[in-house]
Amino acid sequence: YVRFHLISPLIQQSAENIVLFDTFVNILSHNLGEPAYEADVAQLEYKLVAGEYGLIIRVKGFNHKLPLLFQLIIDYLSDFSFTPAVFEMITEQLKKTYYNILIKPETLAKDVRLLILEHGRWSMIDKYQTLMKGLSIDALSAFVSAFKSQLFVEGLVQGNFTS
Repeated sequence: YVRFHLISPLIQQSAENIVLFDTFVNILSHNLGEPAYEADVAQLEYKLVAGEYGLIIRVKGFNHKLPLLFQLIIDYLSDFSFTPAVFEMITEQLKKTYYNILIKPETLAKDVRLLILEHGRWSMIDKYQTLMKGLSIDALSAFVSAFKSQLFVEGLVQGNFTS
């Protein structure tokens, strides 16, 4: 089991940054779909999670091929690229996801409660409005470059691994 948390102070600076981060993680997951398929068949699991303060990379499975899968994820992260069609597809999916959260009373109530309790939190309404105003491809590229330049990394490796 390998878990790394790539933390960046950039994410919580604005609602736009949070939306750009969500877009980035979804595009990264989309890009990894085909190359990581063979790992999935070989019973290796991975998950990319857009956490509140950074990207969480979780990888688990048999130890002899786990580093290769982790390296694949890191390679796609470091050489991040996307097409305008993928960008449009992911932003449309995010609009639906945000809207579905807003129309469910229990998730909206949780969001409002956390907005009241946590200092500096951006509401789902802020994120949805930011996304509806529109994001640019250039803004995403600039965000990803800034994100990768301002990272703190925490990691946990468990299991049958050598140092």
